[in-house]
Amino acid sequence: MNVPVSSIIGRCLESLSLWTLNCNTSILDCMEVFSKGIHRALVPADSHMENIAGVELVESASSYRMLTQMDVIKFLKGYENELKGILSRKVKEIGAVSDIVFGVTDKTKVIDAIKCMNTASLNAVPIVQSSNDAGEDHSQLINGKNGKLVGTFSATDLRGFPLSQLKSCMHLSVVEFIEKCSVTPLHEVSGLRTSTKDLITCYPESTLREMVDKAINNHVHRVWVVDEQGLLGLVSLTDMTRVIRSWMLSEPA
Repeated sequence: MNVPVSSIIGRCLESLSLWTLNCNTSILDCMEVFSKGIHRALVPADSHMENIAGVELVESASSYRMLTQMDVIKFLKGYENELKGILSRKVKEIGAVSDIVFGVTDKTKVIDAIKCMNTASLNAVPIVQSSNDAGEDHSQLINGKNGKLVGTFSATDLRGFPLSQLKSCMHLSVVEFIEKCSVTPLHEVSGLRTSTKDLITCYPESTLREMVDKAINNHVHRVWVVDEQGLLGLVSLTDMTRVIRSWMLSEPA
């Protein structure tokens, strides 16, 4: 834990590329980048390239600001009357639901969940109820579709957890760890959401507006889609950005 942060760059695919946007980049062009799974980009605060309005990867500036997917979604929320043509649509009708859902079981150990998420470049996974199958492998990612959703294990759950206690928690189940997080003082002070107790879900019949509101109000990057049978998929900030941009481009000027 004492190694310099520079030595661990590149352990996930996203960190291999640094995305920057020129300050004159349009919201629509920015949405194109974010709709492809880029979660954040740097914007030079003192850009001198006034005639460039697209993605800019080479400019060096003395200071930058960070623009995130959540910033864009919050901006679009402010124009919901203009966007009601897409926000009022059901998510199942507009292709917003990603139905490939990799998850872990409630018996998966924290260390195994972290390893799996690192290998698959995932920031969060659903926790589904384990079956009674004695041969079920709890150390690997599973197909979470149609499983009973019981929680979310996210990289955010590790934030603020005392380092002195973290090592001893690696062999707890993900559910036990989340419960432990909920009573850790640092988590209480920072107001971090506890994944098990505050499960953020919707239904296929829910509107995109409901998805946007839930993501913003709970400051989450994904909303799980469920029905009576179990987990069906998810709607991420990437999905929201993609379908809104697609609708905007299809609308007559």
